[in-house]
Amino acid sequence: MTLIIVLMLIVSYLLIATGHLTGVNKAAIAMFLAAIGWVVYICWGEDFVMQLHPGQYAEFLGGREADSSIIKNFIYDGIFLKYVGKAAAIVMYLLATMSIIEILNTNGCFDFISEWIRTRNPNRMLWTITLATFILSANLDNLTTTILMLVTMHTIVKNRAQRKLIGAAVVLAAVCGGCFTVIGDPTGLILWANEAVTATNFSAYLALPAIVAWVLPTALISRQLPPRIEIEWVMAPYRGDDTRLNRWQRILMLVVGIGGLWFVPTFLSITRLPAFLGALCVLSVLWVVNEAFNRKLDNSDQMMQRRMPRIIQYQALQQMLFVMGVMLGMGVAYETGVLIDVADWIDKTIDNLWVVGILSGLLGSVVDSFLIAVTDISLYDVWNAGDYAQNGAYWKVIAYCTAVGGCLFSVGCISGVALMKMEHIKLGWYLKNITPKVLAGFVAGLAILFLEVTFF
Repeated sequence: MTLIIVLMLIVSYLLIATGHLTGVNKAAIAMFLAAIGWVVYICWGEDFVMQLHPGQYAEFLGGREADSSIIKNFIYDGIFLKYVGKAAAIVMYLLATMSIIEILNTNGCFDFISEWIRTRNPNRMLWTITLATFILSANLDNLTTTILMLVTMHTIVKNRAQRKLIGAAVVLAAVCGGCFTVIGDPTGLILWANEAVTATNFSAYLALPAIVAWVLPTALISRQLPPRIEIEWVMAPYRGDDTRLNRWQRILMLVVGIGGLWFVPTFLSITRLPAFLGALCVLSVLWVVNEAFNRKLDNSDQMMQRRMPRIIQYQALQQMLFVMGVMLGMGVAYETGVLIDVADWIDKTIDNLWVVGILSGLLGSVVDSFLIAVTDISLYDVWNAGDYAQNGAYWKVIAYCTAVGGCLFSVGCISGVALMKMEHIKLGWYLKNITPKVLAGFVAGLAILFLEVTFF
């Protein structure tokens, strides 16, 4: 049965890697792996349980005679629900942050971005929009931030060739901005939730590598832009009667939404409760402020639309389901014991975390950066010593390499896939025009991370 589960895992890797060719949704593959994997596991659960949890199982039996019903109850209560809780905590956090972005966007809190980039100077536009993306992505979900900025860019820049270059830079800025904070990317969030890293230490080490990995490719992309770009100025979006908040109201909502999320790491360190509770608290306060500012729209169609955050978007749901499927799928793989064997093989064969990081980045660019990151995280226990201890080098290297490495190919991260669909970008064009630039930034940022880990 272990062999069957491993084969299912390998096939899922291959299907996710070729999803842009087959058209099969990677979220569907991940969910199928999670569901069927646990069904196979629980049907032959006694062997697995006796291998990894003999003491807990004996305590659960309490002298009773074992039967299939008792074994299944133990797996459900003692094993399965643990992975459901971890996955649900990440998904709930994503749901909260996506809702926060939607409330802010609906109230025009991001309209200032369109005002900032009102220029025909390509370099000024490129750096302004990517800087805004980098900052927002570090504090909010990077996929939703990417979609928000791509839509803003799409409404202003009318030349498709120019949109492809700027869009690629936006995706890279979102990924790099998200990877150096524990709340900007699901991988960092998982590491933080598992106590593999602390928020301050993680950001202190990854901030400079992430900035370099963003700045260097963006500077190279700027050289391909023409002296002037084709711009079409658009009016601020009409949001219904009496729905345009004044500037101070929008600033206040930004402070409540984004500033509130800055407090989440402190909330976790004080209470030791999951991060999503802090994010939900921020969302609830922002929701109250939203209703207070828009109270004139009571009993109107516009108010009903504004009271319910429209996070039920295809891409947002896809990411949440994909995260849930991957975490549950890797959970069942870990419970077979095969990941422990893989970790032992890596230690004996490679025994170099930098080589593992580079290989993970390359695999992430082909398969999926989040899937590879979760696989790497599942290989080792956070309470090991050395590079695998809390705030150890391994966790930082994996977080950086898988995130930035996922941008080497546009199919390696879900933000890149969103760009391909929105601008109809072919993989061949991306490999020719963007991949070499991202690779240069990836290597430069990794070199800086190596120096930081070695000398600090």
